[in-house]
Amino acid sequence: MSSSRDLEFLYEIGSLRNVPRGWRQHLATDCASDLEHSYRVMWLALTLARREKQGDENKILKMAFAHDIAETRTSDLSYVQKVYVKADEEASARDLFAGTILQDYVSVIEEYEKRECIEAKIVKDADNLDIDLELKELEERGHKLPEKWKELRKFVRDNKLYTESAKNMWDEIQISDPSSWHMTANKWLKIPSAGK
Repeated sequence: MSSSRDLEFLYEIGSLRNVPRGWRQHLATDCASDLEHSYRVMWLALTLARREKQGDENKILKMAFAHDIAETRTSDLSYVQKVYVKADEEASARDLFAGTILQDYVSVIEEYEKRECIEAKIVKDADNLDIDLELKELEERGHKLPEKWKELRKFVRDNKLYTESAKNMWDEIQISDPSSWHMTANKWLKIPSAGK
């Protein structure tokens, strides 16, 4: 294995910050990059695993870490593009990891794609729920598309989510306030003497 391949890999991973989510075309607004999406999926997956009280957290993190990594080479296709184009993510992942010290991640991605183990199902649920979190954030900014997608996302909730915890979280997201975390954590409430 070549250390230069390891460095190439690391530079390639950095390019995920420049890969826009496929549905950005349809939203016509700023939304998370693939790299930003992957980061929140990791935390979502851990949260779901603990709510489900099952799954190996190390395995979940590995799967979440790698779930969209092939998109450094294939890009992220939108729900419309996927009707017409099939990305060869398997070959992309294989080539991406080839010659690196991380070649074992190819099997992690393969296992994730099969959706047979609870860890893969939890990570896929997290991947789906990140869309709902982002739609709620867009709604907060006044975007109209989240309202138009409500029925489609309800379909995903009812038919595509694997775990009860994910379905419950979807319900929670629908009535949540994306600003509550910073409204209650601000200095005026945390430090009553601030500004005196």
